[in-house]
Amino acid sequence: MGTRVVRTEDPVFLTRGATYTDDLTDERLTGALHLTLVRSPLAHATISSIDTAAALDAPGVVAVVTGADLDIAPALLFPGANKAMTRPFLATDRVRFVGEPVAAVLTDEFYQGEDAAELVDVEYEPLPVVIDPLAAADDETLLFPEAGTNTAAAYGHDSEPDADFFSGCEVVVTRDLVNQRLAAAPLETRAASAFWEGDHLTVYMSNQNAQGGRDEVAGWLGLDKDKVRVILPDVGGGFGAKIGSDPEFALVAWLARQQGRPVRWNESRSENMTGMVQGRAQRQTITIGGTRAGKVTHYRLDVVQDLGAYPRLGTFLPMFTRMMAPGTYDIENVDSRARAVVTNTTSIAAYRGAGRPEATAAIERAMDLFAAEIGKDPAEVRKLNVVAPEKFPFTTKGGVEYDSGEFAKAIDLALAESGYEGLRAEQKARRERGDVRQLGIGVSSYVEITGGGAFAEDASAQVHEDGTVTVLTGTSPHGQGHATAWAMLASEQLGIGLDKITVKHGDTDLVPRGGGTMGSRSLQTGGVAVHQASGELVDLAKQRAADLLEASVDDLELDPENAAITVAGVPGKSVTLAELASREELKVETTWDGKKPTFPFGAHVCVVEVDTESGKVTVERIVAVDDAGPILNPLLCDGQRHGGIAQGIAQALLEEVMYDEEGQPLTGTFADYGIPSAAELPSFDLVEMTTPTPVNPMGYKGIGEAGTIGSTPATQSAVIDALSHLGITHIDMPLTPMRVWEAISEAGK
Repeated sequence: MGTRVVRTEDPVFLTRGATYTDDLTDERLTGALHLTLVRSPLAHATISSIDTAAALDAPGVVAVVTGADLDIAPALLFPGANKAMTRPFLATDRVRFVGEPVAAVLTDEFYQGEDAAELVDVEYEPLPVVIDPLAAADDETLLFPEAGTNTAAAYGHDSEPDADFFSGCEVVVTRDLVNQRLAAAPLETRAASAFWEGDHLTVYMSNQNAQGGRDEVAGWLGLDKDKVRVILPDVGGGFGAKIGSDPEFALVAWLARQQGRPVRWNESRSENMTGMVQGRAQRQTITIGGTRAGKVTHYRLDVVQDLGAYPRLGTFLPMFTRMMAPGTYDIENVDSRARAVVTNTTSIAAYRGAGRPEATAAIERAMDLFAAEIGKDPAEVRKLNVVAPEKFPFTTKGGVEYDSGEFAKAIDLALAESGYEGLRAEQKARRERGDVRQLGIGVSSYVEITGGGAFAEDASAQVHEDGTVTVLTGTSPHGQGHATAWAMLASEQLGIGLDKITVKHGDTDLVPRGGGTMGSRSLQTGGVAVHQASGELVDLAKQRAADLLEASVDDLELDPENAAITVAGVPGKSVTLAELASREELKVETTWDGKKPTFPFGAHVCVVEVDTESGKVTVERIVAVDDAGPILNPLLCDGQRHGGIAQGIAQALLEEVMYDEEGQPLTGTFADYGIPSAAELPSFDLVEMTTPTPVNPMGYKGIGEAGTIGSTPATQSAVIDALSHLGITHIDMPLTPMRVWEAISEAGK
């Protein structure tokens, strides 16, 4: 267990407040124009004409720009997608989702933009709309006629599935599932500000990766990346939706160059709910087979991934889903395939877990259905099929090598903490009495892959002559607490107090290389890099001190009480790190490359009550075992778990982005979209378990997404379990009161 150090970031956030992109007061932004985007009200249409005359005459309007004015070509937003599926920075001939930018209005004052934007007269000719990804896969309505298909990418479709795959199984169960579309809904909406100094561009943006954002903006604008500086102020949440740049960021930069003035942009909440990338959005078909004794021998997963109108990172999510398809289970025969298709909706990208929660939700539903079919306890069936601890490192039939794990132990810990046998007895009693409020217990076992494909990270550590320390990191916090955690790592190595350590990030001039923060990668890459840099800094200090102290390097050691290098066994013979820094720059830059991902794992037990008259679900308890290796800071770790569990429960019960058949968003505000508050959630029962990874010297794994991955299937399973005696075997997420009530009513017939 690590040290419980309070977050050093919080005093500023709780007093002065954060400085988000829209709060900036940089003098180089003085006189900035404000951008308001004219957005399409239709999901699919051709553009007949755009009349900007009335808007140009409106008060405060400096310019109105359309796609015809731009000299930047439409961008392919994900390199692996169908090359014909590019997105224009402003639509010219066709719009493909409600909210697609059509024109840019620039005004002297922010408040003038919305009124002026309403005066831009756009004539549309409606086209057929396709919302359902299964319908999109039929290619009857094409979003990109030049592509000849709605399929942006396909995985595992090189051959037809084996018709005899399950022929030797005693039991086979199949089910279609919906892993619904979710909105990331971060505290801070998207924002960017840009200014030029000669041929050098500076962009402030709300983002999870300054370096990646820089590279994308530079690429879209045709600039050398060393001519672009990206700075991240405080970032109010991301959850994966702020990985990389949005096309709007490059548009802001292009407009600033065209106008010769800085430009600022900040979207409204309703714009964010329709324009910012969203998550999940998979249709899945699961088929599971095995013996009546409970051994699972065969598993097949078919995925249709909804990409929205323009392929983005969502194009790759099914790859993660396929990789993690077997979950924690030792299944000898696993088959999977996926197709990613475009629809007339907002684009899909990463959302907390990014492809891995979808895999876990599928296999966990499959295990429940299998257990029900053979009449065995779902927890026991899981324990029977998980990978045994002596088999690690274990290469799954999904093609990945799990580093370390004790999956059955995690299940046992969760069951014991929940009082599982007592819960089952209470459930039996309620059923026998015919209670209106029925009890449900859901169990999930999960493993995830972390690192996001970026296993290397840069860091530097420097001691200054006043004894303070500056740490530079390529990771980019947006709520995770890196300033605290990275300072703890440096302090431990250097013997210098946290109050004297400053962690800097998110500025590509200061930190030109870095992988940002995503995929639960930060501690196992960025944190290890900071620890390594700090250790190397001590080694450098010893080398410098050797001559001054007239001693061998081997005889020198760090005195952590005084942040000094001393000669072992010779009291008083020492030199402080600050004194060494005053003689010569005392700085180390390093790169840590773990080369491999890590695989955090765990088990959750969710206990719910379901009112069988109204369909209302109440989560009474959730017990979470989340094993991410050694814990650096329990406070930060628990915070990540709390947030993840909340979002996981929310997917199971509340959240869903919805469109009508014409592609009009039905959940465009927080009044329509079901984000939970504390009133809908219980206190979380967090159980500790530590299994280090051999991938890095500190044994760290990622914790950022674990809670989300485990809690969603446990909650869904709990609700279905509460109703299983009524003959209900499945309800798709979210399990809203209406959906649960309908299932109960249908079962009653």
